[in-house]
Amino acid sequence: MSGFYGIPLPVLTDSYKPSHSFLFPEAKKAVAYAEFRSGFKNDNEDTRIVFYGFRYIIENYISVKWTRKDVELAEKFFATHNAGYTNFPFPKDLILKFIEENDGYFPIKIEALPEGTVAHKHTPVFQITTEGEYTPLLTYLETLLLMAWYPSTVATCSRRARDVIEKAYQDTVDDDGYWTLESRLHDFGFRGCTGIEQSMLGGAAHLLNFTGTDTLSAAYYVQYHLNNGKPIGSSIPATEHSVMTAYKTEREAISKMIELFGFGAFACVMDSYDYAFALEKILPSVASQKLEKGGFMVLRPDSGDQVEVVLMALRAAEKVFGCDVNKKGYKVLRGCGVIQGDAVTSETLSAILAAAKEAGYSAQNIAFGMGGALLQKVNRDTMSFACKLSHITYSDDTKRDVMKIPKSDGGKISLPGEFVVQRNAEGVPIIHPKESAAPNTENLLRVVYDHGKVCDWDDFDTVRKRVAKEWSALPTKYDNISPELRVKIDKTIETLKKNRESLQMG
Repeated sequence: MSGFYGIPLPVLTDSYKPSHSFLFPEAKKAVAYAEFRSGFKNDNEDTRIVFYGFRYIIENYISVKWTRKDVELAEKFFATHNAGYTNFPFPKDLILKFIEENDGYFPIKIEALPEGTVAHKHTPVFQITTEGEYTPLLTYLETLLLMAWYPSTVATCSRRARDVIEKAYQDTVDDDGYWTLESRLHDFGFRGCTGIEQSMLGGAAHLLNFTGTDTLSAAYYVQYHLNNGKPIGSSIPATEHSVMTAYKTEREAISKMIELFGFGAFACVMDSYDYAFALEKILPSVASQKLEKGGFMVLRPDSGDQVEVVLMALRAAEKVFGCDVNKKGYKVLRGCGVIQGDAVTSETLSAILAAAKEAGYSAQNIAFGMGGALLQKVNRDTMSFACKLSHITYSDDTKRDVMKIPKSDGGKISLPGEFVVQRNAEGVPIIHPKESAAPNTENLLRVVYDHGKVCDWDDFDTVRKRVAKEWSALPTKYDNISPELRVKIDKTIETLKKNRESLQMG
């Protein structure tokens, strides 16, 4: 059996999907595509998105053979699934046909942007095509394919956070301190995820932009499944409250931490009882032990005012360990830093970094841990991800470009036709109708599945470099609809309007 956790593949879809194979009009070909209809959290000033995570879906759910056992189990299940008094529809014969004729591989062609591509809203990130008698199966896999919303949204969220931190680095960090930027947003989200798979995909998406992570599932997945054994994610030894409170005093716990790990970087949570006391009294009492070991100590607040507790730690560390003033005039602590991981959001990042700058401290003194806001507080509506039919060729060879244009919500409009995505002279991905695409120009929509496995995927290092290069190169917003597609949209809308008027008159 080829399903997930014993669930047969025909059941890995929405309940209404099996009925659609019976409802589609007779056709020779159908095309659908997916787009992010908005920027992150409807940001109209920065509509860039990072497309990522499609490889996982293709490899683990699409490039898998369907079997007769799958059909047998699905048929048994669907016989019990109907809430009404008729048999629940299930395209058994059509599925058995491609199991026999196509060695079990689902009969669809899938094109997608390369992993890590940065584009603007409305850009088709994948396009699917079915033909012949399998045309009605066009959107059967939509449920699975649309799950790319999650890693793409996390990757975009993480990249936007990097922009905030990088701006603070530009203002307050010397060139020789820039290497620390890679670890300045740490993934704390594993325990807040709904499952291992979510932690892997979301955590991997974050690792496109930073190297800091405590989500080991993602670090392992990226290193050994996506990057040929080359490590990307890293972390350091750190205490938790349970460790701190297991000792009779916090001083004992910190002293033990220094004894074991004080030769390298290590972190201690400081608010188990009295945060101010820990900074003002306990920290000075272990300073000589820490200095003797020569490592880098990270102080972690975990309660209180998110901005003030960071400033308190910076001041305490400066008093105990001293600091140097860099070329930009900001203080850099000696052998010590702070990590704030308590309910961190993008807004928190900005507020803390601004306050630290105002107080005269370099941004390289501060790291952040982001958990729920990174891996959990996102959904498909965060960037409005959707898949819609865009073209159909009927059985009489009549071709029709299709678009959704609800009168009640202009934000849910879709695009008509078959698409090619090509870069313009500025390097921006532009959407073209297939028939008017520029010749001898690369189509960014590449075949990743065609009635079976076809794709060789880039390693994770290559994808990381793509994200970094394209994110910085693209303008924050851009009209990415080509003039030819604009004409097609207008013509399609006009045709729809005439058809509606004709029906009303009739």
